Amino acid sequence: MNKISLALCALVAATPMALHAQEVTLRLSHWIPAGIAPAAEGIEPWAKAVEAASDGRIEIKIFPAQQMGKAPDHYDMAAQGIVDMAWVNPGYTAGRFPIYALTEVPFMVSDSVRGAKAIHEWYAEFGAPAEMPDVKLCFIHPHAPGALHSKVKITKPEEISGKTIRPAHATMARFVSLLGGAPVQVPAPEVREALSRGVAEAVTFPWGSMYDFKLTDEVQQHLDMPFYMSAQTLLINPASYDALSDENKAVIDAHCTPEQSSVVAQGWFDDDMAAREKLIADPEQVLNVPTDEEIAAWRAAAEPLIAEWREAVAAKGGDADAIYDGYIKALEANDARY
Repeated sequence: MNKISLALCALVAATPMALHAQEVTLRLSHWIPAGIAPAAEGIEPWAKAVEAASDGRIEIKIFPAQQMGKAPDHYDMAAQGIVDMAWVNPGYTAGRFPIYALTEVPFMVSDSVRGAKAIHEWYAEFGAPAEMPDVKLCFIHPHAPGALHSKVKITKPEEISGKTIRPAHATMARFVSLLGGAPVQVPAPEVREALSRGVAEAVTFPWGSMYDFKLTDEVQQHLDMPFYMSAQTLLINPASYDALSDENKAVIDAHCTPEQSSVVAQGWFDDDMAAREKLIADPEQVLNVPTDEEIAAWRAAAEPLIAEWREAVAAKGGDADAIYDGYIKALEANDARY
């Protein structure tokens, strides 16, 4: 056999392998500025890990800062295939995901890294099939439990009364109203202006966001307790997933697990804790540690939110008792219960 024939045989033999090694570019959209912790310490490392695990077959092209659509639209963007992947805050569409809203109830989660795994395990069983059936759940991405940051010292729930507060999500807005405060709904990038103009007197924010959005000269009193949490999700369009080769599906599957939720959450947690330490070291900032009695009062004040959550889930036909018990068991099993 001559050299040309040998070369043709080699080419034919290699063809099935070449066809099998699917190369694909997936579009991932999120709504925060590039370089801020959730992106730099969570989303971007995850995307790079997928690319590396696929030996470069999968490229993930990231579109930050609402380039592809507004933050509240990201669920529908994933469901409708406008993008292949979307980083979604379910709390931005109040009432649409009543089961998931349990993650927004304050004083429930002590640790976001272990909590991410717990929420993923719980929601994959009790929530996603019922209220997110038109997307594929990939990972849960919370910040470390955030705090209440204010212009004046606040350590008791009754001290919310009469104050204007920018809440993190719909559940926190209801909590503020329940305590006699006035929620001020503005996007995160507009919080500084709201505080500087006196439109808001306090904000519920992650620790790292105090520096991300340059708020330390506006609010210098910080309630040092796990006040609330906001857990974002990465969702995948099912058609985009189904179009992948089996080899590439395996890579995505390996990076869409409860364990991966913890891995992704770690970077944001570390950034938040570093920001908290920076605040502690700043003589201009004051961290107020509540007493046991004050913590108990905050917990008691939040109990009506759980009752509201139960009613909302039952109204949609859900078994609120089983779903709630499942959540508590998942948190306790992962040592994430506050």
